[in-house]
Amino acid sequence: MRGLVIKNTGSWYTVKTDDGRTIESKIKGNFRLKGIRSTNPISVGDYVQIIINQEGTAFISEIEDRKNYIIRKSSNLSKQSHIIAANLDQAFLIVTINYPETSTTFIDRFLAGAEAYRVPVVLVFNKHDLLNEDERRYQEAVIKLYESIGYKCVTVQATAEIDSEESIEKLRPLLAGKVTLMSGNSGVGKSTIINKLLPNVNLRTAEISDTHNTGMHTTTFSEMLELPEGGYVIDTPGIKGFGTFDIDKEELTSYFREIFKFSESCRFNNCTHTHEPGCAVRKALEEHYIAESRYNSYLSMLEDKDENKYREAF
Repeated sequence: MRGLVIKNTGSWYTVKTDDGRTIESKIKGNFRLKGIRSTNPISVGDYVQIIINQEGTAFISEIEDRKNYIIRKSSNLSKQSHIIAANLDQAFLIVTINYPETSTTFIDRFLAGAEAYRVPVVLVFNKHDLLNEDERRYQEAVIKLYESIGYKCVTVQATAEIDSEESIEKLRPLLAGKVTLMSGNSGVGKSTIINKLLPNVNLRTAEISDTHNTGMHTTTFSEMLELPEGGYVIDTPGIKGFGTFDIDKEELTSYFREIFKFSESCRFNNCTHTHEPGCAVRKALEEHYIAESRYNSYLSMLEDKDENKYREAF
């Protein structure tokens, strides 16, 4: 029997079958995916075949090919990956300029990982109402940067009323009929946004730590939640950092859209854009066609062999 994995608690998977039932399932035997060293061989969003047993639970016997997925380095096993979600139409990266601060390095690593696996991303800037004048100006500059690269950006305040300009209601048309991963640092308001979109779900939320200005992690497993207008949002545990996995250095340029555009004019086709003569990327950087923050993120991914500081789980 075929079904969609809509929840993953670590040892059990909730599978929604094609005929509308939800069945608690386990992996059959030593089920392992070929070619991916992953801590979770099956993820939310996977389509699987199950064999129902007498107790009413099931074994997952087979996984269908994925159209895409978002993957990152496992938080405690550097040689392994963690698949966040599969078969996505898009990802919403929830960003906060403050309370807590989302770094541009984190944003760029997430975007590069999404580009690598062909997942479109919308940047959702939350907590607009908490920002002072300087922070709002900075947010505008960050939005302008990512829009110039070609990423859609939306500002919201998850606590706003329906008639507010920054209401999360304006997200509904972007979500309708699509499978959307909600991701971001802990504390950026993913659960609050989902609670507004789906009031009956009532996900737990937590206050921000005053001491470190970081979020306290409330979501402990990944789950697909069905939207009334069609489609799903996938709620995932917040992450402190995003260590990309299995991206070759030679391919990295193509996952930074504006760097890739200028790289086609470099003198050498294997240019790393770090020291080579005739590098069009470094020329574009000097002339401010490429943002320094984006170039620095590119360098950090190019040079950073030990990504512990970017991939800790929270």
